[in-house]
Amino acid sequence: MKVVVIGGGPAGLMAAECARAAGAEVDLYDAMASPGRKFLLAGKGGLNLTHAEPLEPFLGRYGAGRNRIEPLIRAFSPQALRAWVQALGITTFVGTSGRVFPHDLKAAPLLRAWLRRLRTSGVRFHVRHWWRGWDEQGLLLFVTPGGTTSVPADAVVLALGGASWPRLGSDAAWVPLLRERGIAIAPLRPANCGFDVRWSEHLRTKFAGHPVKSVAVVVTKPGGGSLWQQGECVITENGMEGGVIYAVSALLRDQIETTGSAVLRLDLTPDRDQARLARDLSRPRGKRTMATHLQRHAGIGGVKAALLHEVLPKEAFSDPARLAASIKALPVTLVAARPVEEAISTAGGVKFEALDEHLMLRDLPGVFCAGEMLDWEAPTGGYLLTACFATGRAAGTGTVAWLKSLRRAG
Repeated sequence: MKVVVIGGGPAGLMAAECARAAGAEVDLYDAMASPGRKFLLAGKGGLNLTHAEPLEPFLGRYGAGRNRIEPLIRAFSPQALRAWVQALGITTFVGTSGRVFPHDLKAAPLLRAWLRRLRTSGVRFHVRHWWRGWDEQGLLLFVTPGGTTSVPADAVVLALGGASWPRLGSDAAWVPLLRERGIAIAPLRPANCGFDVRWSEHLRTKFAGHPVKSVAVVVTKPGGGSLWQQGECVITENGMEGGVIYAVSALLRDQIETTGSAVLRLDLTPDRDQARLARDLSRPRGKRTMATHLQRHAGIGGVKAALLHEVLPKEAFSDPARLAASIKALPVTLVAARPVEEAISTAGGVKFEALDEHLMLRDLPGVFCAGEMLDWEAPTGGYLLTACFATGRAAGTGTVAWLKSLRRAG
């Protein structure tokens, strides 16, 4: 049984490991000079492997795609992922936010240990191979620095990523190759992304790059209610980005696609209630400047004060009640999501309706899909990597199960 895995990210590497463990010969092909390039970059600021929260709220992070991802994660849970990492000789710990990290926070030691184990087990690696579909004989077609080559396979796992960070290999070149075979693919869209705001020239030039710390964001949901999230963000030349923005980005993106814009409400003082703010801001200002008054009685200065001046008319600053209400719910209009190439991850991809329970394409028997190229999305916080590992495991074990079923039937 020969299984070919195309894509050397977490999903592809996990698929290769599971197929090899089940007895298949495995060759892994990757377009980059070495596997795991995006994995390494994602871990540059601290590799967030998964999250330690209970499984029920964990699964709820996958939104509308939960029912498709849930059985795969239940089969390879966050706890199972931590045990798998431990078996590589890497200990993990739970941070104060519940996020799970390697003990040294780094991706490189984990990746090195994993690649060493894969090579020792017999997985063969082929780099600088760009997949270009199938040739006239139905063999896998690759472009390499030395020309084109065709490769036979009994089963294939495609783990080619989405469209974010194309310089690291996720360039979505697979989309037309599968579409011409009749595979249903949801449009690729940015996820965990920043957004454009029509800032004034003053805010753009003076405050681009400034972090906005200790804020909360509120986004109204389409069917009523709202989503609240506390954290940090960053002002950019184009708009806003950062963890607290990424957490609500799916809602914002969908609203912009539907109506042309979205309103994000910023709570600039999440630890102070509005009534207290109004009382404090009602104190006599005397000869103090408004900047000093805001800093002394609301803790508002720097970029937060600049945001208030950006959005509010001048007369609002002389009305303590209105000013307090604005500090607690400052409306910022977002006009566009940043391009998918800049996003942390991708929404859309191969529709689950096109796949069986083992992630095999129904219309292309023997071809399995895994990772970010599937139609699901999740926020940052370990949820992205957990699902990539889980789908890779499902596809890798699925290849061998399918090949064995063919052998029994024959």
